[in-house]
Amino acid sequence: MTPHAPPATTAPAATAAPAATAALAAPPDGAALVDSHCHIVFRDFDDDLEAVAERWRQAGVKALVHACVEPAEIPAIRALADRFPEMRYSVGVHPLDTRHWAADTQQQLREAAQADSRVVAIGELGLDLFRQQNLEEQLAALRPQLDLAVELDLPVIIHCRDAAEPMLAELRQRSEAGSCPRGVMHCWGGTPEEMEGFLELGLYISFSGVVTFAKAEATHACARQVPAHRYLVETDCPFLAPVPRRGKRNEPAYVAAVAARVAELRGEPLATVACTSSANATALFGLHLDDV
Repeated sequence: MTPHAPPATTAPAATAAPAATAALAAPPDGAALVDSHCHIVFRDFDDDLEAVAERWRQAGVKALVHACVEPAEIPAIRALADRFPEMRYSVGVHPLDTRHWAADTQQQLREAAQADSRVVAIGELGLDLFRQQNLEEQLAALRPQLDLAVELDLPVIIHCRDAAEPMLAELRQRSEAGSCPRGVMHCWGGTPEEMEGFLELGLYISFSGVVTFAKAEATHACARQVPAHRYLVETDCPFLAPVPRRGKRNEPAYVAAVAARVAELRGEPLATVACTSSANATALFGLHLDDV
């Protein structure tokens, strides 16, 4: 397990709204779900991955996008994509793993992306000033990855924690120059005002188990306000398990609870949120759900 997200095992207990608590089975009417960000390559899943896969299929999860945090993971992630045909993945370097960035890393990522059509994004890249303050070092890894995404015409998966201002500045500068890739702000935890800045740049907003937490009021507001055509749902597993499983290992099946809470906040049926978020993920990542 890498330290770039808060360990789910340390999170305090919380209460849930009834819909989010109950919605851990498949959505009604056969609506498919996409877990747009997961990390099942982590050792947390070594002992029971087949059972985990059976649960996500029972929950109606039709596709998963597996995020990469550093190049050494790529062979193992590729092997998982061989094992689970519903999986697509990204290649990239996480802002808290910049120690793995080297002169040849961009080329490594380029070759990995070009070698496998199942690579649908560059990332997980971004900025994280919550755990580390090495902004220049993080920018030095971020910028070549953004360049690569534009070169390969792939979306980016952006991790942004306590760093909305410098991230917006970087992306706005690129947008003015015509070199800002499309992408998604994963595991959204910012304010509505920050969300508007990223939406103006054409980015999607992805909600994780945080949206089920009782005190995540800013995230709740964002889920209510985000345009229907611009949001995704994810687990970020094994981290951030949704209520009522907060504090335990997260897994892809639990994206149903995330979708249920988003539906409740938006005053919409779960099937609507499942279909909308899946359509958005399909559009962003170029998924073909009928083929997986």
